[in-house]
This record gives sequence, structure tokens and C-alpha cells, in this order.
Amino acid sequence: MAHQTGENEQALRKILDMTRLISVVILVIHVYYACYTAFKKWELVSPFSDKILSNIIKTGLLTDFHKPKFIALGFLIISLIGARGKKDQKLNHKIAFTYIVCGLLIYFISYFSLYIGTDITTTAVVYIMLTAVGYLLILSGGTLLSRIIKSSFNNNDIFNAEAETFPQEERLLENELSINLPARYRLKNKFRDSWINIISPVRATIVSGSPGAGKSAFVIRHFITQALAKPDPYTLFVYDFKFPDLSLIAYNHWLKNKHRYKSKSECIFINFDDLSRSHRGNVFDPLGMTDITDATESARTILLGLNREWQKKTGEFFVESAINFVTAIIWFLRRYQDGLFCTLPHVIELIQLPYDDLFTLLRTEKEIEVLINPFVNAYLNDVMEQLEGQIASAKIALARLASPQLYYVLSGNDFTIDLNNPDNPKVICMGNNPQKIQTYGAVLSLYVNRMLKVVNQKNKLKSMLVFDEFPTLTTDIIPTIVTGRSNLISVCLGIQDASQLRKDYGREQADVITNTVGNIISGQVTGDSAKQLSERIGKIMQERESLSINSGDTSISKSKQLDYAVPASKIAALSSGEFVGMVADTPSQKIELKAFHCQIQNDFDAIQREEKAYEEIPVIRKINSDMIQRNYMQIKQDVQNIIDAEIHRMLNDPSLAHLIIKK
Repeated sequence: MAHQTGENEQALRKILDMTRLISVVILVIHVYYACYTAFKKWELVSPFSDKILSNIIKTGLLTDFHKPKFIALGFLIISLIGARGKKDQKLNHKIAFTYIVCGLLIYFISYFSLYIGTDITTTAVVYIMLTAVGYLLILSGGTLLSRIIKSSFNNNDIFNAEAETFPQEERLLENELSINLPARYRLKNKFRDSWINIISPVRATIVSGSPGAGKSAFVIRHFITQALAKPDPYTLFVYDFKFPDLSLIAYNHWLKNKHRYKSKSECIFINFDDLSRSHRGNVFDPLGMTDITDATESARTILLGLNREWQKKTGEFFVESAINFVTAIIWFLRRYQDGLFCTLPHVIELIQLPYDDLFTLLRTEKEIEVLINPFVNAYLNDVMEQLEGQIASAKIALARLASPQLYYVLSGNDFTIDLNNPDNPKVICMGNNPQKIQTYGAVLSLYVNRMLKVVNQKNKLKSMLVFDEFPTLTTDIIPTIVTGRSNLISVCLGIQDASQLRKDYGREQADVITNTVGNIISGQVTGDSAKQLSERIGKIMQERESLSINSGDTSISKSKQLDYAVPASKIAALSSGEFVGMVADTPSQKIELKAFHCQIQNDFDAIQREEKAYEEIPVIRKINSDMIQRNYMQIKQDVQNIIDAEIHRMLNDPSLAHLIIKK
């Protein structure tokens, strides 16, 4: 590459000066010829100049009045093209073109001054002055043009919004699993329609955003409605944190599309506030509890849900002791009369029994002997302080669930949790209450954990699991995300922020969840969440300009460099309904443009009309307080009957009598 040198600049300047001089000479010759009579009157002619003029006339330069003026103007333009004046930020094209336009008008309109009815000398002076003024104005305007800086510093893009735009997927890509969100994005200075094509929802999706970012209205709603509107609909689970917002949507779209299922389907509701609109379901369904490890997982889920701090203390003595003790009680009830009384309310009542009766009862089951031996020995050896430390935390936690309303819902058997059963597909909606998060969340976590094991099996229907405010549950979703893809299980997790997930699940588990999902859709988030998402979307090539001003010159330099397509600061400033993220593709449907930064488009008028026509969640059965109280007392009586029957049996059996504890 040739380097620019001082000699080159000097040579160019001389050429431009020569070109401009030629322009001036031609214009002078024209004026001399056009005003020859006046010059003769002023005695500014001579035989020598006349001879030169006659030779010039022979060249044809002066055959037309305007020809030399056009030629002079042409040479002037050539000299201005290469002009390099000192740059000035304050100059603009409007001023320069005003000079040029005015100069051109005066330059050519001066012709009419020759027809002024005055003496020849006055006419010549006016013509010469007008032509000179026009010429100088053109020269000034052209010089100003050469000093104008063409730079983005002069525009209003102070937030670099234009440089941070990038192409996004504008095609609608569909398949039997896909969820497609209509959107609109900006590319340079134009807005274009696009699609967020979640063609592989089985690779799991996280929908994040601070309160009010539009997670439910703009994203989760579409997951529910599109999943049920497929020609072969999904079976659906909805965790509705603010019941019945999402449940109402799911129910009405199930009504609209239930004829699409190949078998008879049903819509199930679990709601602890309005019992008349809630089905009853045994979370410890004996059919789904095949061995003692299922009891252990259930005990761990309920206790960690009721004591969120225990998640950070997993493995500690007192935490594991409480889990083992509750496991023993669950498995005892599972084995007793083939699980007839294996419900969470019976577990809660059984654990509150006096130690004499409780340990006597548990010692009859050989499979849990290894679990209860430490507790029995501590009791027999009168180590009460240790025993209370091991058991009391479990008793106190479970006692928070001892309400007639919870007992009523948890002791029934209206449905099974296998929502993707080909013979009986289901839509299951479970509602929480923001004012009772910890209590209801622990119970709902049990339902979810049992459901995850049942649905993640071969030869089942495809299913969509939608969780609004997922961190309010205590459930191990990772195995479902990792292995559920082959069983067509799509998971959609709604969270506010990664820090919320880390708070409730611990850093390690939260990082695994966020790093294993294939699709991420995020509204406004801040801090580490915004930074990590910005890094995940990646960088794009952006133009950069730098402006240098000094006393001698003003210069501008341009460069291109990789920078974040969506900086963390921009993610922190997203408006409601505006989302960024990245989608995953499949081997058969490749997506080159996976990243997006767009405004999801909702037809709110149509949604409002639709919601006005919604049917209310139906009344499952008419309930009154007497029925709820009778059920509550019946569970207490069941536990007392179990004790009486077992102790009576042991007293009449010499081989068991020694197991009775009396202190």
C-alpha cells in the first residue's frame, strides 16, 4: 500500500491551483470578449491582445456565449473535488448548498444584465460584477463542502442503537412441536417483522424478566394456547403462581381443542383456596410409590420445601435425620394395608403421636428398621435432647400443613398424575397463592416431583410443563430437562432473575438449570443475569468512529470491531414486551439467526374479546365447612384406629409383644 507523503500532497495542491487558474483565465477571456466594446472604450485593448483573442476565437471556445462560462465552471468543479480544507464540525450541507445555488443563479442570470438599457460601460460593469460574485459564491460553497465532516458524531444516535442492531429470523418455521412468537425488530433505521421460532421446545425454555416485563402476557400465554391448538395437542401441566390467571387460559383453550385428542381428555385443577373448584388428589398415590427411594424423595421434597434454608444444608446430620424419619413414616403407611392410608395428612397426624405409640407402630415394619433404629435407641436410652433435635424440626414443619382445607384436597383420589397417558390425556392446573407461598409451594412441589417421574417414560404422549415463578417450588427439574427430550417433554420455566433461582436452589443447581436449557427468552433483568445473557448472545461486527480536532486540522477515523450485540445495560433497560435471547434448532431444521432482540406482538384487542367470552373454572363439587371438618376428623380417627389395631394385634401375638414400648 502506498503511503501518502508531503510531496504527493504538494503536487496535488499545485495541480488543483493550476486547474482553478485555468478556470479563472477562461472566465477572464469570456468577459473580455463579451465586454470588448467597454474595454475598448476604457482603452484596455491592444493589437497584441486582439491577435491573441482572434486566435482563441478560431479554437471555437467563444462560438457560443455560455460555452466558456460552462467550461470555466467545469474546471472550477474539478479543482473543488480535490480540495481539502480544514474540517469543521459546525458546518453543514445546507449552508454550502445555499452558497452554490445562489452563485449559480447569479453566475448565469448575469447574462440578462447585458440587455439593460444604459450605456455600454455601466452594462459591462454590472455584468462583470455579477459574474464575479456568482463565481466566488460557487467557489465558497464548494470550499465549504470540502470542510464538512461526514460523521455519525453529527447525528442523534447517542446510545449507539443503530450499530447494535442485527439481522433476525424473519421466516416462520413450524413443526409438530414448535411454539412461534410473532415479533418486530429494528435493523438499522427500519422496523421489520420477525418470528421467535422455538422449534425445539423439548430442549427446555427459560423465560426470565423482572415483575412487569411481560413474561406471562407475551410468552407463557403463547406456550399454553399454541400447545393446546396443535393438530395433535400437547398434554399440559400449568403451575399457576397467581391462580387462576393461567389456569383460566388453559381451561378455555382446552374446551376449544379437546376434540383434537385421540382419547377422552380431562382438565384437572388443584387449588387450596376455593375447594369447590378443586379436584382431590393423593400426592402419595401408592401406585406411583414402588420402593422406599420414592418415599425418601417425597420426604426430602416436602421438608426442603417447608424449610428452604435446608437446601443449603443437605447432608448435615439433623437435616438427614429428619428426612429419614419422615421417610420411615411414609413407607410404613405405604406398606400398611397396601397403602390404604398412605396420604400426606395421615403422615402429618402419625408423626405427632406420642413416642411410645409411634415407635411401637414403626417397629412392626422390617423394611424401615434401619431408618428408625437410631431414633428408637435414642429414646430407649433416654437421650431426649438428641432425639428432639432429630425429629422436632420435621414435626414442626409438617404441623404447618395441618389444616382441614389441605387435608381435604390431599386425601382424595379424583385423578392420577400421569397427564401424558395415551388412554387418558390431561391438562393439569395447580394453583398457588402469593400470600401462602411456602406452605402451598411445599405441597405442590410434591405433586410436581411425583408427576415428573410418571411422565418421563417411553411410549407416552408429548407433554408441555409450564411453570410460572418456578423458584417458588422445590423440585428437581434437571433430570427432566436432560432426559425428557427423547420422551417429548417440553419444559418452560418462568423466573424473575438468575439470582432468584440461586437463592432458592443454591448456586450449583441454579447454574446447571440455566446452562442446560436450549432456549432462553428474557425481558428486563439486571446485574449478573444481564451480563451472562449478553455474553450468551455474543458479539457482532460494529462500526466505530473517532474524531480528532486540533488547531491545525480536524480528522475522523473509522474502524470495525466485535462488540456485544445486546449490552447488559440495554437488557437492563428493556420495555415491557421487549425480549432478547436465543433459540435452539434441530438437525432437520437449522436456524442461522438464533439470537433475537425484538418486541413480541400481541393483539390485545383480540385477547380482550377472547377473555370476555371465557368460561369460569367449573365447580367440581359443592363443599361446605361440615364436610371439610368431617374429613379432617376422619383422618385423625384413621390414625388412632391404626394404633389401636396394631397394638391389639401385637398384644395377642407373643412374637410381636416385645416390640411394644412402654416407658
